[in-house]
Amino acid sequence: MKDELNIGVVGAGSFSAFAMNAFLKIEGVRIMAITDIKKENAVQVAKSYNAIVADDMSALLENENIDLIYIATPPCLHYQQSKMALLSGKNVICEKPAALKTSEAEELSSLAASRQLLYVVNLMQRYNPLYDMVTEIIKEKVLGNFLHGFFENYASDENLDSDHWFWDESKSGGIFIEHGVHFFDMFEGWLGKGKVINSLQLHRPGVERIKDRVQATVLYKDATVNFYHGFDQPKVLDRQEMRLLFEHGEITLYEWIPVKMKLHGLVTDKQLEYIQAITGESKIVCNSNVQTKNKKVKGRFAEIIFDKEVTLEFGDAANKAKTYEQLLINMLTDQWNWIKDHSHKRKIDASNAVACLRVAEEATNLSKKL
Repeated sequence: MKDELNIGVVGAGSFSAFAMNAFLKIEGVRIMAITDIKKENAVQVAKSYNAIVADDMSALLENENIDLIYIATPPCLHYQQSKMALLSGKNVICEKPAALKTSEAEELSSLAASRQLLYVVNLMQRYNPLYDMVTEIIKEKVLGNFLHGFFENYASDENLDSDHWFWDESKSGGIFIEHGVHFFDMFEGWLGKGKVINSLQLHRPGVERIKDRVQATVLYKDATVNFYHGFDQPKVLDRQEMRLLFEHGEITLYEWIPVKMKLHGLVTDKQLEYIQAITGESKIVCNSNVQTKNKKVKGRFAEIIFDKEVTLEFGDAANKAKTYEQLLINMLTDQWNWIKDHSHKRKIDASNAVACLRVAEEATNLSKKL
C-alpha cells in the first residue's frame, strides 16, 4: 500500500492555505504542486510547502507523481476543473459546491465511479463529534420524535466587497448553492431526504443585483426545518445557531461548524446516563427535578414518564479553528483510506455532493418563482 499521498492544489487563497496546513498534519501527506490564476499567489504559498508552481491546471495534471487534486476555487470553476482532473486519472477533493447544477455533479460522480477514482466534496461537517452525538440521539429517540428544526446563519459580509464573486450568481450559484449545501447535507444525514416546500431570496435595499438574505423550508417526512442565511453583519457579530426540537426536549448547536451543544429535556435516569456516555465531557448546568422519580406529564396526547428535567452543555466555542482543522484532517484521512482500499466505508462520498446540491438548486429555483 502506498504510504504517501501527493497533493496538487488548484487555488492559493486563504482557505486553501488553512486546509493545506491541516492536511500536512497527516503523516505521509505532501503538497507537491500549486497553481492559481494569479501566479504570484501560487509562488508565495508554494514557498511555505516547498512545492512546485504550475503555470496552469493542465501543467499540474501532467505531473505523474500527483495522486490527488484539491480544488479551492470559485464555484463556477468546480465542475470543469474536477472533470479535467478525473479525465487525467487524478483523485479529486473539491470545495463546496460540486458544481452549479445537480446534473453536473451527477456527471462527475458517474465519471469518477467509472474510473474507480475518488471524487468527493469537502462536506466536513459529518466528521464533527457533535454531529455524531446528535445522530445517536435521533436514532435512539432519546428525546422522542423529531418535530421541527432551524438553522439561523447571521453571517458577515465585511470581507465581501460589492464586486466579489460571491454576489454574482453566475459564479457562486447564489447563497443556497455556495453556502447552504453544508447544512442541507447535515440535516439529510440526520433526517433523510427532504423536499423544499418554500423558498425566497431578498436583495439588499437599493442594490438589486445583490441578494444577501435567503430562506427555505424543507419538509422531512412529517417535520419541517427552516434554513436562513443572511450575509449582512460585521465580522464581530458573525454567529450561527442550529436547533432541533423533539417531543421531550431540544438540542441547540452553536457556530456554523458546531463547536458547542446544549441539550434540554425530560429524561429518565437511564437516558441521562446514555447521553452522558456519548457526550463524554458534558456537564449538567441545570437540573430542576433532582429528587423527582417517575414524574408523569402529557404531550401530543401521550404520557411522558421522566426522572429529571435537565440542561446539559458540551463543547467550547473558543476551539473553533482547532475543531475546523481536525475536521479537515478527519475528512482527508477517511478519503485516503478509500484510495488505499476501495472496500473502506466512508462518511461522505460523491452521493453527498449530489444530494445537497439538489436541495440547494431546488431552493434557488423555487425562490425565483416569487
